Amino acid sequence: MSKTLKIALSQYGIREIKGIKHNPEVLKYFKVLGYEDSRVTDETAWCSAFANWVCMKAQADYSGKLTARSWLKIGKRTQTPKQGDIVVLWRESKNSWKGHVGFFIKQTDNYIYVLGGNQKDQVNIQAYPKSRLLEFRKVI
Repeated sequence: MSKTLKIALSQYGIREIKGIKHNPEVLKYFKVLGYEDSRVTDETAWCSAFANWVCMKAQADYSGKLTARSWLKIGKRTQTPKQGDIVVLWRESKNSWKGHVGFFIKQTDNYIYVLGGNQKDQVNIQAYPKSRLLEFRKVI
């Protein structure tokens, strides 16, 4: 099992707390990137913060940014992902700046299974249609 995958799995089940309280476990993902101000909550989009935290802990390349598409410049593009590699997906439209990032688990004919943060407000594994894939990236 890759180091990134092992670290990401250690966070499985961490979730947002709805309302004025915020989960300190989610906030730590932002803190390591220097985002500690009062505007950051556990309801701020945090998939990239989570991926950065995991890669930093694994001593792997990381984007240092809160945008999912920032991961398109990290590591090396691959057509044959292995567990723990980065998955970058588009959100809203393929040409939008919005996206989602997580760690590759497996794929079927129609779906990519991603371990990521901020998936239904928690760290878990979700299936995404392959049509939403921008790139798989191998982090070093």
